[in-house]
Amino acid sequence: MRLVYLGSPAAAVAPLVGLVGAGHHVDLVVSQPDRRRGRGSTTSPSAVKDCAESLGLAVSDDPDDVLRAAARGVELGVVVAYGRLIKQPLLDALPFVNLHFSLLPRWRGAAPVERAILADDAETGVCVMRLEAGLDTGPVHARVATPIAPDETAEALRGRLVKLGTDLLVESLANGLDGLPTPQAQVGDVTYAHKLDPAEFELDWSRPATELVRSVRVGRAWTTVGGRRLRILAADVREVSDPGAGLLDGVVVGAGTGSLELRTVQPEGRSAMAATDWRNGVHVTGALRFGT
Repeated sequence: MRLVYLGSPAAAVAPLVGLVGAGHHVDLVVSQPDRRRGRGSTTSPSAVKDCAESLGLAVSDDPDDVLRAAARGVELGVVVAYGRLIKQPLLDALPFVNLHFSLLPRWRGAAPVERAILADDAETGVCVMRLEAGLDTGPVHARVATPIAPDETAEALRGRLVKLGTDLLVESLANGLDGLPTPQAQVGDVTYAHKLDPAEFELDWSRPATELVRSVRVGRAWTTVGGRRLRILAADVREVSDPGAGLLDGVVVGAGTGSLELRTVQPEGRSAMAATDWRNGVHVTGALRFGT
């Protein structure tokens, strides 16, 4: 089948490789423009663009090029984590499917993996859905559910979902456009996975430790100590030790209920390190308090 593929981040690489490996002809890959990703002025391509070029595929950062591909006889558009809404003229020119990393209609939108962890969902999954003008509102061709482990990080969960989603997408398209499973309307309560704001990951030590550790699992948790930011990269819940909300005892920080035992941290301007090494390097007399 002749396809156009729209995607940008690393999570969209494996589905592209899977489709090519399954024998589909990808006429065009559309990805986000090259961006400055460090402190310098040098720009770099998205993960999908880099992969597409290594596969010898045509690449563009202009979604209107999809119209020209449709005029050449492309049969289907495939969208995976593209990061932009597909405009109506493209939807009129070509049918599209979207690989989405949630069990729709739960967690429509930009950050479904992270929101599922923050909400303490017991399971999530992947859906191959027909794309419409609305945000992830289209009917679902196929889905696979998977449990979320209690200590699973967003990075690990995303990796599993990418594998499940790639297999589901390749299977769904194995018999061409007409062989897609009959789409079913989404059923259930709608929730939205809004974009992540760094401010929401500042740890409020008056909250229960079981809630704080979810922010840690997402990978963006931070706090302040001595007026400087400290990222909490890995931590475990400890129900019995309770030095007081925000107070540090060794590498254990008290919370509203329970506490967090820090395993890996990253001080401002420094590399990640074991929490014990960081604590041994902090020379403070008396109690050390986290947060504002």
